[in-house]
Order: sequence, then C-alpha cells, then structure tokens
Amino acid sequence: MDTIKWGFIGCGEVVEKKSGPAFSEIEGSEVVAVMSRSAENARSYAERHGIKRWYTDAMELIDDPEVNAVYIATPPSSHATYAIMAMHSGKAVYVEKPLAASYDDCARVNRVSEQTGIPCFVAYYRRYLPYFNKVRSIIESGEIGEIVNVQIRYSSPAREFDAEKGDKRPWRLVPEIAGGGYFYDMAPHQLDLLQDLFGVIVEANGISANRGGLYEAEDSISACFRFENGLPGSGSWCFVGHESANEDRIEIVGNKGSISFSVFNYEPILLVTSRGKANIVVANPPYVQRPIIQAVVDDLLGKGKCKCTSMSATPVNWVMDRILGKF
Repeated sequence: MDTIKWGFIGCGEVVEKKSGPAFSEIEGSEVVAVMSRSAENARSYAERHGIKRWYTDAMELIDDPEVNAVYIATPPSSHATYAIMAMHSGKAVYVEKPLAASYDDCARVNRVSEQTGIPCFVAYYRRYLPYFNKVRSIIESGEIGEIVNVQIRYSSPAREFDAEKGDKRPWRLVPEIAGGGYFYDMAPHQLDLLQDLFGVIVEANGISANRGGLYEAEDSISACFRFENGLPGSGSWCFVGHESANEDRIEIVGNKGSISFSVFNYEPILLVTSRGKANIVVANPPYVQRPIIQAVVDDLLGKGKCKCTSMSATPVNWVMDRILGKF
C-alpha cells in the first residue's frame, strides 16, 4: 500500500476531538469513508471534514473497495464483531480501547488476526504521548531507584446524567454495551500504561460495589494485582465520591524516591527524591491520538512497528474481568 485509506465506523465525540483530524494530517493516510447508524451524523461528519462517502451500514463501508483500513470508534460491545468482519475482508483494523467488552471477545479478535495475518491495533494512545514518555524516562533513568510498589487512585463525583433511565442512560453505564461501568471505560488507560512499563499483570483480584445506587453497574472498586516481575500494585476507583475527594493519580514508589502523575488531566508530574520535589510540565499534541496513528500508519506502510497490537491490549481486559469477578 502506498496510502492507507481509512473508513471510520463511528463518528462520535472521540473521533471529533481526539483522533479524526489526525488521520488526514499524516503523510500516506487519507480518510475516504465514514459510517454511523445515524444518517444525519454520518453525512454531517463527512461534509464537515471533506470525506468522499458516508454509510449507515458497517458492512457497506468494509466492502468499499477503496477502503483498505478500518477505524472502529463504537462502544466496546461491537468492537470484536466489526474488527473480525474487517479482518475477514482483508482490511487492517485500528480500534478504540478497550479492545472489546470482555477478555473472551479479545481472544476471538486475536485468533482471527492470527488466522488471517491481518493486523489489529488498539488505541492505547497514552503509550505514545510525550507526557507519559517523560514518566518512562525518569523510571528507566534509575532516579527513583528500584520500583517497589505501584498505586492507582481515582475518585470523581457522579455526573449529572448518571441517574438517567432507559435510552437516556449513557452507554458507558450499561455493562452489556461497555463491559462494566465507568471502571471499564477509564481503568484501561491506567492499567495499559502500567503493563507497558512493568510487564503483564499475572494476578489480580478485586471487590466491586454499587454505593451510589444511581445505576446498576459498579461505582466503587478496590483491587490488588501483581506483575510478572513480582512487583505488587493496588488500585482504588470511586465514581460517586464527594468533590473534596477528587483524584486522578498513579504513584510509583522506588527505594530512592517516587513519581506521581495524572492519567486524564495531565497535571504536572511530581518527582520526589532526596534532592527534594520537582514539578515537571510536559505538553501533549492538540490531537492526542496523532502519535499512535502515525505509528499505525508507519507500520502498515512498512516504515516501522506499532506496539499497540490487539495481543498486547488483551491483558488489560483480563485484569479488569478478574477485578470485577467475571471469572
């Protein structure tokens, strides 16, 4: 392929704000078609972004002869189905995180990718952002010494629309669609970052509860886990906490210091050593998915390798399913 010609399945908020425009900014990459179940949304996105064709049926987009790669930006319950359809049609896939709504569905995607030889990449874009690359460089420099413990802490108040019922309920709160509640939507980024830094998590357990009573999915989770190198870690997530408890932090503790950073707010990285405290500010690009999309395009054009494959993304779902007691 001389040019990666993308078809988008889904054109919602993530595509609008984080990823969509980046596909057209990258040399050797072009968006030629877009699909949404809503004809109005598909047409609007195509017209506003100068895209040739739009569809309301995913299979029609996948069958488009000009499309040679598919970006899937739908809720997780349809990720595996669309990814498998695309790979069976010989089209490379880039899918939003998490890879699927369950570990079992991730395994299905991996089997088809292996059988067809068609690559499937996953949008764990934080692996490629300058902010988190700085975290990695500090850890690898040995400045905080040998890592002895890892902690995830996240707390936020309930959203104003969390108590909506029926069709008005956000899909992120419907386990059949999302895989779980907000935990299944937000924790993947945190867990993927840590596994990219320290290796696969091989043991995980958790306790989940619904404390707010606003919806059926879990809203408060505590977990402990162990990486393949023996490093222990823990996590706490609360999505119905008071504003005073707001927190978005991962702390990595070493025997010579510690480093803590946010995952969603990109607050200054805090480095603490015997020399004192330092706040490190690192800027990210306007479209945060641009660096990983560049890596995907380079991989498909034979110019490099993208490490965010479906195989590397699958352990995240295994950990989340273990924490939620799915198996």
